[in-house]
Amino acid sequence: MPEKTIFQRIIEREIPSKSVYEDEICYAFRDINPQAPAHILIVPKKPIPRLAEAGSLDQSLLGHLLLTAARISRDLKLERGYRVVINNGPDGGETVPHLHVHLLAGRPLAWPPG
Repeated sequence: MPEKTIFQRIIEREIPSKSVYEDEICYAFRDINPQAPAHILIVPKKPIPRLAEAGSLDQSLLGHLLLTAARISRDLKLERGYRVVINNGPDGGETVPHLHVHLLAGRPLAWPPG
C-alpha cells in the first residue's frame, strides 16, 4: 500500500490543521506557509495525485472544488477578489502529490504569477 500523503494524514486528523470547511467530498484548511493573508487549501478526500491524472469520472469532484473555493471566499468575505490555483507537476509548483486547490486573497495579486 502506498504511503499516505500529508494531505491524507491531515484529512484523517493524524496531523492537526486549522480547518475552514469540510463536507463529504473535500476538506479545506489554512496553509501553514501562506503566500497571502488568506491562503486556504481545498483538498478532495479522494486521493488523486494531480489534475493530469483526474479522469472523466472526477468531473463533478473538480467542479465541487471550485464551487467550494467560491463558497469559502464568501464565508471569509473576500469580496475584493481572490485567486484559485492548481499546481500540476514539479515545474508547475506541485510539492504534494495529492490534487488540491489554493485559494489566495487578502492582498493585490500580481500577474503573471511566479
